[in-house]
Amino acid sequence: MHDQDSTVDYVALKEKIRAAGHELGFAAVGVARADPGPAAERLRQWLAEGCHGEMDYMARHAELRAQPAMLHPGTLTAITTALDYLPHTRTADQPEQAAISRYAQGRDYHKVVRSRLQKLADAITAIVGPFGYRVFSDSAPVMEVEYAQQAGLGWRGKHTLLLSKQGSWRFLGEIYTDLPLPPDAPVEEHCGTCTACLAACPTGAIVAPYKVDARRCISYLTIELAGPIPEEFRPLIGNRIYGCDDCQLCCPWNRFAQLGDPEFAPRHGLDSASLVDLFGWNEQQFNDRLAGNPIRRIGHERWLRNIAVALGNAKPTPAALTALCQQADNPSSLVREHVAWALSRLTAQPPG
Repeated sequence: MHDQDSTVDYVALKEKIRAAGHELGFAAVGVARADPGPAAERLRQWLAEGCHGEMDYMARHAELRAQPAMLHPGTLTAITTALDYLPHTRTADQPEQAAISRYAQGRDYHKVVRSRLQKLADAITAIVGPFGYRVFSDSAPVMEVEYAQQAGLGWRGKHTLLLSKQGSWRFLGEIYTDLPLPPDAPVEEHCGTCTACLAACPTGAIVAPYKVDARRCISYLTIELAGPIPEEFRPLIGNRIYGCDDCQLCCPWNRFAQLGDPEFAPRHGLDSASLVDLFGWNEQQFNDRLAGNPIRRIGHERWLRNIAVALGNAKPTPAALTALCQQADNPSSLVREHVAWALSRLTAQPPG
């Protein structure tokens, strides 16, 4: 715990922390009181409506989100940070190409952001001496967007992501601390009457401005969902095999986004790989090539499930049909089901 010292100039300390964060490569650093306010009740309502789908951990840890001191005793303040990650501006717009969410094409952001936050905490210790803190990188029940909004890093877009005049291609990270730093002021919202993200969502998952039903979201369906992807959504997924960026790609503010940290540069050609090639990876290749990448968390079985759906939405080329037939007897019933669906789609089409 940090003994609150009346001689410490916390306003000056906050600016030193901000400067140290910028030196470490953070695009923005802000401070909020560790109190999510009315956002906690909105979260409870969203959970009550079942919009979280099978993400049981969200319901299980709702009160930890609402009361930060339950997660880390003594917490008064949330230091919140943003790190740019946009790796490139290309789009996988050919149906035989794999579309992978940009945040997952390079190094695992959990490790990169956590390491930077730890360095920031070390820098604070060097200034102020030992203090109570805990760092978070999408690693615990923390209301990231709410604190980032309170701290003036941006506003909540209608797609529910944090949005700023520098766009939304940013990872958020937090340090919960017992330092009584003065909070920053929120910024004005700048979405206006724009509804581009609602119109762009392939599955209509943004059911109203500022409200996403995860059960319809391609990121949820391809990453969080463990079982079969509901058939009604499979044709709408297109060639997206891990996540979806459509609500960000259409956002006017992302015209001003900067290319991100080199840590997130694409690896193993994940920005331009073909579905057939990725479908051919065995479990060992999947684990080896995706070491240190967030995709590895879904496991080889979901990887094959997702690619089977994408192949079912592509053209019935000999290569696609051969690849699917080779997995028709996969040991996993989940994979077999999606392969059978894909083959039935492709064999119903004239060869392309």
